[in-house]
Formats: sequence, C-alpha cells, structure tokens
Amino acid sequence: MVLVAIRYVHGHLEIIDQLRLPHEEIYNEIQNSRDAWHAIKTMQVRGAPAIAIVAALSVAIEAADVLKTLDLGVNSNCYGGPKTPSAEETAKQIALQLEYLVTSRPTAVNLADAAAKLKAVVSAVADDSKSDCRSVLKAYIGAAEQMLMDDVKDNEQIGMHGTAWILKRSLPDSRVSVITHCNTGSLATAGYGTALGVIRSLHAGGHLRHVFYTETRPYNQGSRLTGYELIHDGIPATLITDSMAAALFNTRGESENIVAVIVGADRVAANGDTANKVGTYALAVLARYHGVKLLVAAPRTTIDMETKSGTDIRIEERPQVEVLNTRSPRVVRDAYGTQEVVKGSVEEVCVAAHNTRAWNPAFDVTPAELIDGIVTEKGVVEKDENGVFQWNKVFD
Repeated sequence: MVLVAIRYVHGHLEIIDQLRLPHEEIYNEIQNSRDAWHAIKTMQVRGAPAIAIVAALSVAIEAADVLKTLDLGVNSNCYGGPKTPSAEETAKQIALQLEYLVTSRPTAVNLADAAAKLKAVVSAVADDSKSDCRSVLKAYIGAAEQMLMDDVKDNEQIGMHGTAWILKRSLPDSRVSVITHCNTGSLATAGYGTALGVIRSLHAGGHLRHVFYTETRPYNQGSRLTGYELIHDGIPATLITDSMAAALFNTRGESENIVAVIVGADRVAANGDTANKVGTYALAVLARYHGVKLLVAAPRTTIDMETKSGTDIRIEERPQVEVLNTRSPRVVRDAYGTQEVVKGSVEEVCVAAHNTRAWNPAFDVTPAELIDGIVTEKGVVEKDENGVFQWNKVFD
C-alpha cells in the first residue's frame, strides 16, 4: 500500500501529522491558509515540495468555500467583503494569502515558486474583461490541483533518472548501497519522493543492496520519518547517528559497496550551491574524501536561478529548545529486553545541562564543488570542464 501523507479531494485537505510519527499515524484537517501556515511553521508538514503543495491546496480549500457560498446566492463571502468581489479583488486576496504562506518557511524555494506561479494564473484570468470572481477561483483551484498531480509524476521521473545515473557509474550487475540524510520521501513531497524516490527506484529494479540513513538531529527526520517510510516499503535499511557516517565510509564502504550519498534540497542556487538539511555539508565532505559520489535530487522548482550562490541563501534558524529537548513516547521492556512503545504517552524531556545555550540552523549550504550531479525530472545536470553546472539540459 502506498504511503499517503497528503489526502486531498476537492474541497477537503488532510495531512499526516509528522510530529506524531513514527508511533502514531494521525491526520489533521487543513481548513484554511492559517491552518496551513501553522502546520508548516511547526513542522507538522515539512519537506520543500510538500509545504508548497499544502500551502497551495489550503488556499484552494478557501476558494472552494467561497464558491459554495456564491452558489447558495449569499452575497457575503469569506474574504470579508459586503458583496461578491470582482475578479481583480479576488485575485488580489488570493495573492495576499499566498504571500502570507511564504513567510512560514523562508529557506525552501518551492513555496515561493508555487506562490508566484499561482499568482500569475489568477492575475491572467482577472485581466480578462469577461472574468468574474467564480472564474478566478476555479482557475486557482485547477492550477493548485494540477501542482499536486505534477509533483508525483516529477518525483517518479527523478527516481528513474537518478537510478540510471548511479548504475552507469557502478560495476555491471552489482547491487549498490547508498547513504541518505533527513527525509525526502512521500512525507516530504506529494508522493514517492526525491532522494528517497531514487532509492525506491533502485529497490524496485533489484539494484539496491542496502540503505544507510542518518538520524538527522535535532528533529530526527531520518530516524522518525525516513525509517518509517523504508520499513513501510520493505526496503533493507540501517539507521546511523549523524556522527557515525565517517566510520561507516571507512570501515564498511567497500564491503557494502556504498557508491553514493543521495540527498534532497530546499534551494539550489544558480551556481549549484545547495541548501539542505543541516548535516548535508558534512556528508558531502566525507563523500568526497572517500571517493563516493554526491547526488542531489530535486525538482526544477527547487532551482533558484535568481539566487547566484549559496551566500545569498537565507538560512532559517529555529528555536534552541529543539536542540536542548526531545519529544518521544515512553517505552516498557519485559524481562527479555523486548521494548514496546506506550502509545499516547509522548513527553518532552531535556537532554542538555541546565542553562545550556544552543545554535540551531535548520539548513547548511553544500558548495557546488562537492556535488557530482543534480537530478531533476528532466534529467541529471553535471558540471562542464570548467566546473560549472549546465542548466540548459533541463530548462531548454
């Protein structure tokens, strides 16, 4: 059964609460853009593609509510006006909602990119003299729903291109092992995943030997979410703490046939510098030292040609309490040491000394020099002889 993190039918949206995973599978309803902003900010939903889709669909939910009101012949509307708004007023209100949602997570470019595209859609419809409020709302809903469908298709293409790229650089007929960081699967996208999509594709083709995935402190997206997805899909995998990667490369890299580190991205600058979950840079340095390829998996919407380099990327800093404390359910053990989770017993505990100060950047930037390829839905982008990524392959 396919893991579904975003449940959407016209006029209704639910997301799996990723803060409750892996021990509880709870879906929360998103009724409006305020709900979506809160879910994104608190990381109930996370992953650059997923937050863009949830944000877009939350406004579609509100748009559908307005259409229902208009169909009932009621003049008042959820935009607060005393009468049915004009096409221009409707487009303006949608634009304001999208701009508000962009403030929830500033580093991921997908959210801003989706907002810009959707604003362009409603603006174009509103400019037509024959348009009214209904036509703008319907156009927005259609565009947002199309983004949901396109994301899944794009991720499957990323998986296919990434698999071909890795196998081309591996020994014929050998099964490969890879390392991944954070969570880049169905929970981080509309479905299938980016870096985890490549891993799913390798596994489906019988080419995957093993996946090693990092814990990904401080939010543990690896141990909580990637582990949840890998176990769900029956993919052979082993969890390591972030600090074990060097030892893994050194002691088991050859015997396990570790050929690649595959990661996602929250923003790729024009020169190829890549912002991703903090810890990616360290893995990139280790991979280069040990002669292992680093592959970034991301849809074209993550590539920000307006940002020249990583120094121009704004890095979100989150509360230090996320480093100082951790949340988890209690466990009980029997006489044989078998562990069982007590469901519904989630508690927050402190793991640092009293009065400790912590720094908590959500992302770091991996220099383009350390990246061997960037796989998109249109293919893999590599550097030319001058060390420059050639984007024309995927954007022309």
